[in-house]
Amino acid sequence: MRKLIILAVASAMLLGAACNTIAGVGRDAQSAGKTVSKAAKQ
Repeated sequence: MRKLIILAVASAMLLGAACNTIAGVGRDAQSAGKTVSKAAKQ
């Protein structure tokens, strides 16, 4: 039972870290898209 709890906590921590990483990639891609759009308009 103790191993199951440890596994659940470790899984939750990994999922939380993955969500933060994916959100950061999304913000970077959005920023790059805005830059390209501005350059195309000029």
